[in-house]
Amino acid sequence: MKILKNAGSFVILTPEKELHDQLLRIERAGRTCYQSEKEQVTLETAKNFVKMIIKLGHESVLEHSSMVVQFNNVSRGFTHEQVRHRLTGVSQESTRYVDYAKQGQGPDLDKFQLKCVVPPHRDENEKVELDDSRKMSMKEMFAEIEKFYRGLRKAGWVPQDARQILPIGIKSQIVVSANFREWRHIFAMRTAQPAHWEIRKVMGDLLEKVQKIVPVVFDDFVQAGKDSNGLRYFEKVKK
Repeated sequence: MKILKNAGSFVILTPEKELHDQLLRIERAGRTCYQSEKEQVTLETAKNFVKMIIKLGHESVLEHSSMVVQFNNVSRGFTHEQVRHRLTGVSQESTRYVDYAKQGQGPDLDKFQLKCVVPPHRDENEKVELDDSRKMSMKEMFAEIEKFYRGLRKAGWVPQDARQILPIGIKSQIVVSANFREWRHIFAMRTAQPAHWEIRKVMGDLLEKVQKIVPVVFDDFVQAGKDSNGLRYFEKVKK
């Protein structure tokens, strides 16, 4: 089993131009509320309008938008937390149908290899004493799980049965669609100091990326500090 540390990444599947165009849609929709329609809506007028509605707390208008993000090399623990956000569309790697005993081909030779995400601040080779007095490292435990999974498959167990022994740290992939308002909620929850280190790291990186693409939607989030392991956390401030 391959060990992954700080491997979580993302790809924004929505083109940047489309994200910019959605600001215009938000202005057009929002002006309906105030009956203040304009003949010409530009990117600059849209930015000013979005800034205003966020300041006023009228964030329902931000729901006339969508951003799609693919998260790679994240754990099942990460995805379990992400799918708790109900106002999202989700497509995820299935442990029922993906056979991790299968051999990949060509450049994807290790595509189906079991991989596990471990805390970057922990040593996966550290030996810990078990209840039966044996000593084993996290890396050794993962290797045993992989052997057992392959053994179950050879014994005729289908993937959806064999998956029951897989740890919550197993690598996964997930695509998430949400509107800007929901993404703001996700960032508020998952980049805050109490958030789990893995989702906080990946979501923090995503937040900084979208702040560069559509800053007016997300620039009220600022880095507030670092935890004892040196990982950043963010908070939302009033502007």
